[in-house]
Amino acid sequence: MRPEAEPVSKTIVSRRSIRRFVPRPVPPVAVRDLIALACVAPAPHHSRPWRFVQVASPQAKERLAEAMTAAWRADLEQEGEAPDAIERRLDRSRRQLTEAPVLLLACLSLEETRPWPDEARRRAERDMFMQSLGAALQNILVAAHAWGLGGYLKGAPLFCTQAVSQALGLPQGWEPALFVLLGYPAESFEAAPRPPLAVDDFLVSR
Repeated sequence: MRPEAEPVSKTIVSRRSIRRFVPRPVPPVAVRDLIALACVAPAPHHSRPWRFVQVASPQAKERLAEAMTAAWRADLEQEGEAPDAIERRLDRSRRQLTEAPVLLLACLSLEETRPWPDEARRRAERDMFMQSLGAALQNILVAAHAWGLGGYLKGAPLFCTQAVSQALGLPQGWEPALFVLLGYPAESFEAAPRPPLAVDDFLVSR
């Protein structure tokens, strides 16, 4: 490993998904800087297929939580889950959304995709753009950790895209994908050691 790469590797390895935050506001300039770093992620065709919505006001958070709760409840009831278990899950998710110091909705934009004539290539194109959104989200989480913030991703919007779009009045073409929840970590948080990694389990040569 090159010496100049070591600080970056330490930041990546020490990052954890942090779900408990202190009630301390995150400076708006920090959020804007994180979005700027997201937008230098690799992307196909020199595109920028990411759009972000900061759900900042209590009213918007409540409206979003209400819409998503209704969609989740319908799904869970259809699966036959016990009512008390449903309420526990919904209450936990609602609190995550309404209490997060920073709640960002990451959306996928496909307006710069190529108009392939066949479904197989259109599907592959969408996969490329979605993976680029993942790279942008990784930039946010790693940079946030380097600055002393904690955060995690929540994929719930993927399961109720229409409810999220309507609750936030998203522009046409902005497809809800994942939430990024950010804040200053609770003082009680201690990162658990990662289990040993056997690289050969994930890497082969041909």
